[in-house]
Amino acid sequence: MPPNAQGAPWVRTRLRTAPVSAVAFGVLVLVTAFLAAVLPRAVEAYETDGLRKALATASTESTVLELKAPPPGLERPDAARADVVRPEALAAVDSRARALLPAPLRADRAESAYGVRTGKSLEALDASLPRPNGLPPRFTLLAQSGAAGHATVREGRLPTARTPVTVGTRVVEGAVTIETARALRLRAGSTLTLAGFLDGPLTVRITGVLEPRHPQRSYWSAEPVLRTPGLASTSVRPPRYYWEAGVLLAPGAAPALLGGQGEPERYWRFAPATGRLTGADASALVDAVASLEDGPALVRMRGAAGPTARLSTGLEQVVGSHARTRDAITPVVAVAAFGIAAIAVVVLVMSAGVAAARRAAELALLRARGGSLGGIAGRLLAETAVPAVPAAVCGLLLAVLVVDEARPLPAVFGAGAVALLACAALPVRAVVAHRRPRAHQERDDLAEARPGGRRAVAELTLLVLAVGSVVTLRRRGTDGAGDLLVSAAPVLVGLVAALVLVRLYPLPLRWAAGPAGRLRGVVGFLSLARAGRSPAAVATLPLLALLTALTTAAFGGSVLAGVADARDRAALLETGADARIDTTDGKPLPAALARTVREVSGVRQVTAVGFQFASERASDETRSVTVVGVEPETYAELARQMDLGGFPADRLGAGGGVLDAVASPEVAERLGRAPRRIVTDGGAVTVRITAVRPRTPAVPEDDFLLVDAAGLKGSAGPTTLLASGAGLDAKALRAAVRGAGPNLSVTPRGEVRAALSDSPLQAGAERIYVWAVLAGAGYAVLALVLGLLRSAPERAALLARLRTLGLTTRQGRHLLGLEALPLALLAAGGGMAVGWATVRLLAPGVDLDRLALAGASGGTAPQGAALRADLWSLAVPAAGAVLLTGAVAVAQAWWAGRRTPITHLRRGDMR
Repeated sequence: MPPNAQGAPWVRTRLRTAPVSAVAFGVLVLVTAFLAAVLPRAVEAYETDGLRKALATASTESTVLELKAPPPGLERPDAARADVVRPEALAAVDSRARALLPAPLRADRAESAYGVRTGKSLEALDASLPRPNGLPPRFTLLAQSGAAGHATVREGRLPTARTPVTVGTRVVEGAVTIETARALRLRAGSTLTLAGFLDGPLTVRITGVLEPRHPQRSYWSAEPVLRTPGLASTSVRPPRYYWEAGVLLAPGAAPALLGGQGEPERYWRFAPATGRLTGADASALVDAVASLEDGPALVRMRGAAGPTARLSTGLEQVVGSHARTRDAITPVVAVAAFGIAAIAVVVLVMSAGVAAARRAAELALLRARGGSLGGIAGRLLAETAVPAVPAAVCGLLLAVLVVDEARPLPAVFGAGAVALLACAALPVRAVVAHRRPRAHQERDDLAEARPGGRRAVAELTLLVLAVGSVVTLRRRGTDGAGDLLVSAAPVLVGLVAALVLVRLYPLPLRWAAGPAGRLRGVVGFLSLARAGRSPAAVATLPLLALLTALTTAAFGGSVLAGVADARDRAALLETGADARIDTTDGKPLPAALARTVREVSGVRQVTAVGFQFASERASDETRSVTVVGVEPETYAELARQMDLGGFPADRLGAGGGVLDAVASPEVAERLGRAPRRIVTDGGAVTVRITAVRPRTPAVPEDDFLLVDAAGLKGSAGPTTLLASGAGLDAKALRAAVRGAGPNLSVTPRGEVRAALSDSPLQAGAERIYVWAVLAGAGYAVLALVLGLLRSAPERAALLARLRTLGLTTRQGRHLLGLEALPLALLAAGGGMAVGWATVRLLAPGVDLDRLALAGASGGTAPQGAALRADLWSLAVPAAGAVLLTGAVAVAQAWWAGRRTPITHLRRGDMR
């Protein structure tokens, strides 16, 4: 070669030599980097959706931030007091206070408002106003900004303050909503005379009737009485009712409120802007609210609104509830993340192992000819970085495109870690294997491998970590946010089990090889001998990946099964049957409604239920109990079908003037088993408790006393229908009930069940879990294929030699299939056992209530949603692993059989 001539570049030459391997490696890195980048983004995305929905669905009163300040004291002149509450002064404070809101709090200017209100409602003196129990209505007056932008005038005009209003003004203009006008019989031109002023009542002229444009938003809902009047009750017994309503004054009329006894106060309401909030802002939101209520931010607010200003909101409760649900769900989701991460690491290491095994002779020759470890590692690093780094970048960009509105840094770290591992796996593997030059390849099979002390120490360390994580999880549960060791418990258990099985794996093979050698055929003995002499790494890493995947799938399937069971039970406790029809006004149901409901498609049985309230005297205390009148035969059958306190129908008999009854435990303890006289709405009856049940379909969440409806006195008829049927058509049922009359509500169990999983936190966590299990299964399949590919050339050569000795094609297929079968059976059996043991070990420490029942009502939610082993999650993945292993082995035998034996025997290797 001439002096100036240079050899071909190493990286380009190697990539051209094996383009398929380079492309496959790049695809593997791309998929893995995508998963590592998209997982944190998906978690943050559903946490963001959950936070925004929690704020959007919460009541406006609990989310709005209200800054209040009393007006100036009486020691100041009336003119000065009036100037402080005029719109210009309030607007200036509003601008300063809005700028002082700590991040990430931001105010929605369109829905925020400010003004002056009466903290105490004022009594109306007009005799023409409705008085339910003879009590006059009371009105809250609000001189609030922005009425023109939030209401449509349906009658009259908006109120104005044409002349300057002072503290002594006693006539002002006001407006009411359509609902207030309808309930209080007001219209444009009406007047209200309100007491509570020292020098004469205040007259409010109603100039307009308004229709709110967005009645559920903060402007109208922060003060609900402004939008919708309501009946309030007195504190005396029996209660007496009167109307409470609101009147919207012109902003310039605020000084007139200072002259009365309505306890006027200035206020600035800031509706939180949720459009830019993310899941990561939850903790900062709680801290910001705490600072505003009693901290440095409140001091700054008082600098703008006055030294006695105070801020109140329920935002911290809403965000705190969301954060508690998120913190309960995160450790469970982290289990899936750890599982797929462990399997992905194993697969990347295996891909490096396949490449190192394929090039073992080449690297050994380089070392024998004086190649340094640093030089070899550098060339291999450059060779792997060329496809790996662009693939990782593409995976990161794809994750960003798939999931937006998330922080970029966690995704960058995930994709970067994948790229680093992919680039370093092959150089490290080569350096470890060729740290010293060797003349020949040592044996490294299961039969001869003797693990050293370092491996024993590593395995013991892993065992200690696994035991510690399991014990911690069982004792403390998943309440410790950010505890990675607890979330890694299922994966650690799977890893320890894999290492134990690898150590025990050669023993049954040796025991079975002896009897197999005495059989007439050679296929059985050869397959066992080959399985026992396969390289240790070929058996260890696929087994590790399979066991981790099976354990993660078993745990994930058990989580999803437990969640589904808890939601089914909670929905059943909410309705008591497959559908519940109630009257909303307490009146009896139409007589023909039961027959109409029975004719609806999918309805199998309809049970009518009537309710009365009874009082019984225990000691010196009179207590009430819900008495449920039922038809014994149909109701007892419904209770058995729904598994809600089933009982024989004869427990609700009647004889000798005594009604047999089924009671809840607390009622049974109060009444005892002897006949007891109680007073119901229809009259006195004597009951005798014959059975005690914790729940019943008619009253699943409270104490009850079931009796035969025929024995109840003064019963007006049933008020509830309980319908059962697997294929019940909710839409047809609603149509049938709607035609039977008004004031009827229909609650299908399926809709209640769907509402329990409607939370973005729940749905997102379940979706991630499902995809993580599927991705783990895909990686496990790939690990199995890589393990077989590593030994594929050796197997093909062996098959070729045996074919020259008379082995048939069919026997060759059987040989390869049986050789792969022990590892597959070990993985399947071990995976099922480890998955079952993992669920049993970790079940006491895993609380699924938040994941399953975040939307359930406290009364009907069954506490302690149990984590249980799911048979399908254990058996299906294990059976799939066995079938896949056999299929790959058969496919390899078929491919090898297509070539002649001389093709494999002329490859020039030493196999």
